[in-house]
Amino acid sequence: MKQLVADLSLDKHILQEVVKKALRPACKRELVDQITHWFEIGSRRACGLVLMNRATFYYRSRAKDRSALKMRLRDLAMSRVRFGYLRLTVMLKREGWQVGKKLVYRLYRELGLQMRTKKRRKLASAQRGPVEVAVRANQRRSMDFITDRLESGQYFRTLTVVDQCTRECPVLEPAQSLTAAKVVHALDQVAAQRGYPESIAVDNGSEFCSRITDG
Repeated sequence: MKQLVADLSLDKHILQEVVKKALRPACKRELVDQITHWFEIGSRRACGLVLMNRATFYYRSRAKDRSALKMRLRDLAMSRVRFGYLRLTVMLKREGWQVGKKLVYRLYRELGLQMRTKKRRKLASAQRGPVEVAVRANQRRSMDFITDRLESGQYFRTLTVVDQCTRECPVLEPAQSLTAAKVVHALDQVAAQRGYPESIAVDNGSEFCSRITDG
């Protein structure tokens, strides 16, 4: 009983002195070596204290030495600062390195060479000129779709046209499917009563991009 109490007390002392937080397997392996050296206990007991599998402790990596490849990858990345790992993979293959994109990506991450992707500007949404302000009725209208859902869960869309000057809504055309032909028909019906506007403003979506609406 005294020996059991002594062993438990020693285990508690080791945990208080050495084990502070959860560690990676490589750090745990070093910790087991330190515990066996400092407290003169077996590796089985030390592995149990740090919650490490003995097979993991005795395992030794058989991976190839990639130090030369890492140095060359770093040199290429420093000389080609705008190249990502895919283009660097092509350059390494041209030099004769037997590498794949997955290996290069892993080394690329380990070396901290991640390149921040520059956000592309949406040129289609860029303003091409000053926005015309409507000062009279039927001068400029805005057109877009509104999506909603019925109680049954079925979706439908509504074609909405608004006069930018008077804020009137001459067109509200709901339908489950609004084709370009239906859009043109609805606009022609309003034009027969109010005439055609001088211009119509739409967004850069694909809804109004068709040969029918362009005509």
